[in-house]
This record gives sequence, structure tokens and C-alpha cells, in this order.
Amino acid sequence: MSTITAVPLQPVKRSVLVYLWIGILVAVLGASWLAMRGTAEVVAVRGTNAQFLSWNKTRPGVVETASGLQYQILKPGEGPLPTQTDVAGIMYVGKLRDGTVFDASQQPVPFPLSSGAVPGFLEALKLMPKDSKYRFWLKPELAYGDQSPDLAKIPKGSLLVFDIDMLGFLPETVFRQRMMQQQLQQQMQAPQGEAPGHAGPPPGQ
Repeated sequence: MSTITAVPLQPVKRSVLVYLWIGILVAVLGASWLAMRGTAEVVAVRGTNAQFLSWNKTRPGVVETASGLQYQILKPGEGPLPTQTDVAGIMYVGKLRDGTVFDASQQPVPFPLSSGAVPGFLEALKLMPKDSKYRFWLKPELAYGDQSPDLAKIPKGSLLVFDIDMLGFLPETVFRQRMMQQQLQQQMQAPQGEAPGHAGPPPGQ
């Protein structure tokens, strides 16, 4: 008859058990946080504009102004900011929340900041120094609201996303003087009987 020699296990120290439970707790909390964050992102992307903006402003680098305009600096610029009396030279791409492009500039566009454009777009330009590029999220109240200029491209109540390049800006009086001078030069250089073209450099050039 053989005998079995039992090898007793060493007792586990209390401190080891504490660290073990702490590790398990951290893992569970981490998994729960990732699940909640993933759920929040899905709800934001597929949910209402308010849900999207509430989630979007928590993303790294996104800033929200007092009006609710949200922006992210894609490329910083230097120098002063444009004012109400300036004309800005810009390039831009406008998209819906799902990424559908509804408008995009094909060449530099002179944009007077005294114009009657949507308030969010004007506020956006006033945040941008020369040579910068920003991304902006305009809630419907800062965009077209329910008064869409083109329902085929921009549904009512749309949240708009703009990527804007600020090429430069000039006081509106200086810009208009330069445009008049350029038109006079074109008229003088154009052959007799031929209408001069109209093309000008963007402000700040």
C-alpha cells in the first residue's frame, strides 16, 4: 500500500490578495469606461445635434465658445485677428455632419466680415489669424436653422462643419481701393471693344 505525501500550499499573504483585487477592480472599471465611451460616441454620431456637440466638445483640442461654436486648430497662424471692418481671403470646405460636402471654394474667396452671412461663420473668421487653418462645427442656431438656402444640399436644422484656411485680410476700404485700381488697369490694358475680366488677388496678398 502506497502512501501519498501531501504538499501543503503556502498561505497567500494578505497584501498579495489586496493587490490582486485592486487589479481586478481596475480591469473591470477600465472595461466599463471603454464600453461607456464607445456607446457615447455611437449615440453622438447617430443621435441628435445636441448629443453630438456634447460629445464633440470633450474630444482633445476641441474648444467651445460662449455662443456654442466649436472649433479645432488644424494649423496655427500668427499675428492679429480680423475685425468687422476687414475683408478676409479664405479657402473653405463645407460639410454636413455625415461628411457630405455641400460647398467648397475652387479659388481664394474675398469675404467681407461686415456681410450678412450666418453668425457662426462670421464668428469663426474672427478667431483666425493669418495663415491658419481651423475646423468649425456650427449648430443650426449659428448656421441656417430651418431656413436652408438649398434643401437639396442642406436639410433643415443641419449642423454644419467648415474647414477654413485664412489666407489673409485687409481693411475693407483698402481692399476696395485695390480692386478699383486693378479694374482701371485691366480697362486700360484690354483691347478696344473687349470687356475686361474680373479677377483679383485674395486680401492680404
